[in-house]
This record gives sequence, C-alpha cells and structure tokens, in this order.
Amino acid sequence: MSTTVSSILTRTVTVASTAASVSPSDRATPQGGVIEGANPSHYDSKNPIVLFIIQAGIIIIFCRLLHYPLSKLRQPRVIAEVIGGIILGPSVLMRIPGFQQAIFPAASMANLSLVANIGLILFLFLVGLEVNMRMFLSNWKVALSVGLAGMLLPFGLGCGIAYGLYHQFRNDPGTVPIKFGVYMLFIGTALSITAFPVLCRILTELKLLGTPVGVTVLAAGVGNDVTGWILLALCVALVNNGSGIAALYVLLACVGWILFLCYPVRIAFHWILRRNGSLQNGPSQSMICLTILLCLASSWFTGIIGVHAIFGAFLVGLICPHEGGFAIKVTEKIEDLVSVLFLPLYFALSGLSTNIGLLNDGITWAYVIGVIAVAFAGKIIGGTLAARACKLVWRESFTIGALMSCKGLVELIVLNIGLQAKILSTRTFTIFVVMALVTTVSTTPLTLALYPPWYQKKLEAWKRGEIDWDGNHLSTDRDSTSEGTVEKLKSTQVRRLLVYLRLDSLPSLFTFISLLGGDNAVVATKVHRSKPGLASVAENGDSSTESETPHIRKRPLEVHGIRIVELTERTSSVMKVSEADEYSYRDPVVNAFRTFAQLNNVAVSGEVSIVPVDSFAETISTSAQENHSDLVLIPWSESNSISELYASKDSSSGIQDSFIQKTLESNTRNTAIFYNRGFGGPMMHEPRTLTRTTSGVSLRSHRDRPTAPIADRSHHVYFPFFGGEDDRVALRFVLQLAKNTNITITIIHFNIPVQSEPKTSPEVTSGSVAGADSALTISQRQDTETLYAVAARDAALLHTLRDSLPSEQTSRVVFVDIATTTPIADCLTHARQEMGQSPKNAGDLIVVGRGRHARMIDMEQNGTIGSEMRKTLGVVAESIISGGIRGSVLVIQAGTQEVSI
Repeated sequence: MSTTVSSILTRTVTVASTAASVSPSDRATPQGGVIEGANPSHYDSKNPIVLFIIQAGIIIIFCRLLHYPLSKLRQPRVIAEVIGGIILGPSVLMRIPGFQQAIFPAASMANLSLVANIGLILFLFLVGLEVNMRMFLSNWKVALSVGLAGMLLPFGLGCGIAYGLYHQFRNDPGTVPIKFGVYMLFIGTALSITAFPVLCRILTELKLLGTPVGVTVLAAGVGNDVTGWILLALCVALVNNGSGIAALYVLLACVGWILFLCYPVRIAFHWILRRNGSLQNGPSQSMICLTILLCLASSWFTGIIGVHAIFGAFLVGLICPHEGGFAIKVTEKIEDLVSVLFLPLYFALSGLSTNIGLLNDGITWAYVIGVIAVAFAGKIIGGTLAARACKLVWRESFTIGALMSCKGLVELIVLNIGLQAKILSTRTFTIFVVMALVTTVSTTPLTLALYPPWYQKKLEAWKRGEIDWDGNHLSTDRDSTSEGTVEKLKSTQVRRLLVYLRLDSLPSLFTFISLLGGDNAVVATKVHRSKPGLASVAENGDSSTESETPHIRKRPLEVHGIRIVELTERTSSVMKVSEADEYSYRDPVVNAFRTFAQLNNVAVSGEVSIVPVDSFAETISTSAQENHSDLVLIPWSESNSISELYASKDSSSGIQDSFIQKTLESNTRNTAIFYNRGFGGPMMHEPRTLTRTTSGVSLRSHRDRPTAPIADRSHHVYFPFFGGEDDRVALRFVLQLAKNTNITITIIHFNIPVQSEPKTSPEVTSGSVAGADSALTISQRQDTETLYAVAARDAALLHTLRDSLPSEQTSRVVFVDIATTTPIADCLTHARQEMGQSPKNAGDLIVVGRGRHARMIDMEQNGTIGSEMRKTLGVVAESIISGGIRGSVLVIQAGTQEVSI
C-alpha cells in the first residue's frame, strides 16, 4: 500500500516539474503589445490589422504629399498614387535592404490586395454611376463616329505592335502560355480604352464641359468606356477558359446576366425606389444597403462565371437611375471612403508591381517608345479625323483627339487584370504603366496648348457671327439701334439684371427685385367664365373683358439669377457639372427665385454653375457678358463667407473680400454690392443660449413668436452724391428706383470746393530751376481745369435729371445741395438724420458710389472694420457701415461699357 502511494506521489511530482519546464515559445502570445516588447511591424497572420494600418498610413500619406506639387501642374490624383507606388516598390525604396521585409512582407500582401480589390469593386460601381447614357443617346451621331474612330484605329495599331511584344516577351517569367489571338485582343483593348473618370475631371477643371469639345468627348467617352469593359470581359473569359466551348458558355452567361440586370432587376429596383420615395427625397439607409448588396451580388456572379468581379459592379452602376439626382446622392454616400482609403491602396499596389529596373536594354526601351507612340497616334489621329468629319474646326478636332488619348486609372485597372491573369509579365506591365503615365500627364498641357481660353472665346464669338475669322468686329443690329440720344438715355436704365443667388440673402434680394420691377399691375375683379351675364359693362356699353386683362409693361425687367456651387475633387461634384441642366431644374434656391420673380412682373431665368472657388469672380463676369446685363447685383454675405452653411461673427471675411474685389476688377458691366441690414427681411441673429434662471426654462420655452406682416411697405433711400463715374451711374439707378410709389428718396449733392484740393507734388525734370517752376505752374493749372470740368459735368447731369423729373415723382424725391470741406463727416451726419425715421417700414437704403472721389480731402478717417472692407467697398461705404448707421447699403461701381450722357 505504501509502495502504491509513493509511486503516485513520484508521478505527480514528475508531471509538475515537466509542466514547469515548458519552453517560452510554447506560452500564450503576450497581450501587452509594444509594452511587452512586441514588434508592431512584425506580420502576424492571426492579427494582420496592425501591419495593415502601417502600410495604409504610409501609402496614403506618401501619395498625398506627392499630389500637392503635382496638383499645381494640374495633374490628377491617380498620377501621384501610381508614382508613389513605384517609389515604394522595387524600383526605388525596396532596393533598401530590409525595407520590404519590414513594411511590405510577401505574406501580408494578400490582405492588402483584398482590401484594395474591395475598393476597386466599389470604384467601378461609382464609374457606372458616373456614366450617363442619356449623354450618349442625345449626341449619338458624333459620339458614335468619334468613339468608333477613337477605338478602331488604336485597336488596329495595338494589334500590330502586339505581334512584336508577343514574340519578344512571351517567355518572361510570370506568364502563362496563351494564343496570340487572345494576347492581341488584350493589347488592342489596353491601347483603345479611354479613362472616362479622369476625362470628366479634366474637362471640368478646364471648364470645357459646356463647349462642343466637352460635349463630344464626354458622349464619345461614355460609349468608349462601356465598349472597353465589354472587350476586357471577353478577353478575361478567353484567358480563364482553356477550351473555346467553355469560353462561349461564359460569354453567353455574361450576356444573360446583363439582360437580367437591365430588365427585371432594373425595373424592380426603380419601382422600389419610387415606392420608397428615394428618387424624390434621396436614398434612405435601407436603399443604400440594397444598392450595395446588388453591387456585391453582381460582382460575385461575374466573378464565379470567369469574368472579373469589377464588371458586375460596373453593370449595377449603369442601371441605377439618374432621376432626382439619385446617382449623385448615392455617390456622395460612399465616394470619400473609396477615394481616400481604397483607391490609393490599389494604385499603390500597381506601383509595387512595377519595376523600372527591368527596362534594362535597348529593345525594351524601343518598345516603350513604340507603345507610347501608338497610344498617342491612334487616339489623336482617329479622334481628330472623326471630329473633323462632324464639321468641327481643326483646332477643336485636334483637342478632341488629345483628350481621347487620356488613359488614367482605367488603363491601370486593365493592366492589373492582365498581370493577375498572367497575360502580361512584370516587364510588359511596366512598359504599359509608363505609357499610361505619359499619356495621362500630357493630356492637360496638350489641351491647354491646343484650346486655350482666348481661342475658345474667339471661336464662340465667330460662331455667333459677332466677328470674322481674323477677329474683326462685324456690325450688328444691336450696334445700329444704339444711335440717338433717346436710345442712349434708355440704355442707362437697368433692363437686364444679373443676380448672384445665395440662400442666406434671398429675402433681401426678393425685396430689391420687387422694387426694380415697379408697381404690380392692378387686376380687375374676376368673374367665373360660366357666368358671363354677371360681367361688368362700361358706361359706353362695351364689355369690360379687355379691362380685366392685367396691364403688362411692353418691356419688363429681365433678371437672370446665377447660383454658384463650389467644385471639389469629389466624383459627385463632377457629376453635378455633367448634369448641370437637371441640377439647376431641381435646385430649391433657383426655383424659389424663379417663382418670386414671375409673381412680381419680372421676366426671369436661372442657372447653377459649379466651378472652383478661385473661378467664382470669372464666372459672374462671363455670365454678365453673355446675358448683356446692365447691372450685376452681388449680395454681401450675411454669414461673412462664400459658404452658405456657416456663419461668423466677424464683419469681413478675407475669402469674400478677395472674391468681390476680383469680380469688381474683371467685370466690365455696372456692378452693385448689397450689404443687407434688415432690408425687406429679418437680419441674421446669433443662436440663442440657455441662461440660468429660477424657473429653469429651456430653449423650447423661447420659441419665436409669429412675425407680424409689414404694414408699412415703404422704403426711404438716401444717396450722397460726390461726383465721378460711379456716382453718376448710382444717380441714374436711384432715379429708376423712384418709379416705385413705395419709395422716397433724398439726394444730397456734397459740393466740395476745387481750391480745397491738396497740391500735387511737382515732377522735376532736367533743366533750369526756372524751367522746373514754370512746368510746375502749368501742371497745377491743368489739374485745376480738369477738376473744374469734372465738377461741371457732375452738376450738369444732376440738374438735368432733376429738371426732367416726372411730376408724379416730385413729391417723393428731394434734391439738396450742400457745400462742404469735410464730405465724409457731413455724409455720416445726414445719414443718421435720414435713416431710421420710420422704424416700422420695410427697410431703408443708402446708395453710394464705390470710387475714391478725387476731390475728397477727408480721407484720413479710419473705420473700425478694417482696411480690407475699405479696399472692397470704398471709403464712403466702409465709413457708413462701421459708423453703425441703421440702413442697408448698396455700393455701385460703373462698368467700362457704361454709356455716358
């Protein structure tokens, strides 16, 4: 018994000692991470996320840093991403010993590739959303000719160079034995494809979407893109299937899937979207989920039948509706994640697979040059000849050919598929990557050289018949009708008004337009058409049917509203540009503006322009020229920013100042800047805040009470007249406002003595002192005479307009002459007296000229807001605004095309 017990104890002690002597390698993985000394860059297949974050962070940061200098050269982001991948790959950094094993070990590339390919599926879905087949169908003739010529010639040339590439590099490592026909099909497809997404961004950035060149390229690019993906699917199907009968079954299955998506799936999907209200109100979260599931399901099916998964995602993007902006709104939901995270990983992987060191002999570089030459020649020659056959001028045709040669990211996707399918070796893959980079980088410079902005303006004027081909102006009916004093007087009236629309400024703009539109027509009481016997009869026995018709002026005020939306790098922003007409039709600000103007006896039109921030001023100036506007009205932002969404407590914004200054410098038409202070609508107030009280009230307890309607709809206008071009234009504008019976006007002419003008410094020239004194005297006498002439012209205009004032306006318009040597101070004094006398009216207005008046001596007075506002609005307006005077301010600058009287 004792022997048994001792043996049991011996075995127990032995097992315990054995367990205590287990090697450290058999222990559990330390959970303390770097705190316990773990290497974060060491790849662990059970926890790959740590190294993945390091890889993604390096790629994203590196590509962003590269894109900054390249963006100054107007290069798309894909160029930076591919170059970044090449630098991180075996061409540069992977030559450093230990770099690849530490950052990009071979075992970790599968996870990186998986995430990148998920992003690629979503990106091809976005490409399908971006393709609007209506653009192709509405321009099908030119799109078909340019698209076919832009594909057939490059495809033929690609088949030719494929013969040499096949026999030279078919035995390179990393390839599979394939027939020449399949190889030729892939090379021809790779050289004939055009990068539609990059092309859209280039056209948008260069402002070519609205030109014949842009419309032609975009329509041809749609057809080219769809055809290219179909050819690629055919090529992959042939490579992945050894026998011809299997490839035929794959193609039939693919065609069947396309028909299944385009008919039953598309019809059911659109029905669900309409029933759900997603087409009218934007996609709900459930509809976004359904759309993504459709995309993944289609990708899965095309992947399992032997066609690449990206083709299925592209098809789902094509069947998504564009009505109501659905495609744009879906794009907005997912585009940032795709473009910021997924795409850089995919194109960096392309660079990691590129090895420039393999281009190490003369024959390889000869093929590099040959492939680049074929890519350029096929696209440029084919596109140019087809465009010329469609009756475009030669320079437009060459531009279309240059734009169609853009390869971009679509080419890189095609090449990666060829590399994964082992059609291309790493060497031939590198050759085509270099070609894609060269053609994409060259697209923007070639387009700018062939189709510069000055040539676009000249060509547009020539097509309208305004100039001949040499640039000489042709006489038009508009020029001939401007003869005569009566027509000149009429031309000084604002008949065509261009308004810069902002959401936060709509109430004041509505009031302003209603005043310019004149008094609303009085309409007689209507009688139902089924009761003609009750119609009133005039004393002479005639029916009053004609009197019941409202009186419409022979030539009503024409107002064109332009709303400017910032163009960003996002895909959705580019889609808005390509669908600008429909977007303008849906825009709530433009629609509200149209409705109000029509109800106030004003002829109205509106548009939405989507341009970069630095092009806002140029867009307004161009629109003013195209619409022959007599006045451009720009509201000073009540949120003190060009953004409509965010408010600021500052009274001036540097971005807004810069925008308005550029507009005033570039615009050749009369321009007015409107600074609103409760004119026809409430002023913007700061958000309410909770205060501690004994009753513990909340924000809900401080709801706004209903605002009572304005009983007194009158306005009082104060206009200080100092002289100069700006004041003369402002004077005629004020008298046009006087036609509205709800307006009273005080016009004060501040007469500044000429002799009070400071003396100018003499200009000393070589010669005797006496000669210099004599020259100084003559110079002073000429300046004085000029000042007298300007003052006489101002006084003559003022007196002429005062004497010709209609009798019905004399009771509402008052002219006052005041001699002064301190014009700014006196102007502010009278402004305080004139403004705010009727606090319950619809708002008072101060109209001033912007120019720095030559005869003012009180220029040293400094405002409280700062010099930027003074530079933007002028010294008089800045002094009034900073002086806290109650009343809105309208600052007018005369244009260079203003008609003098």
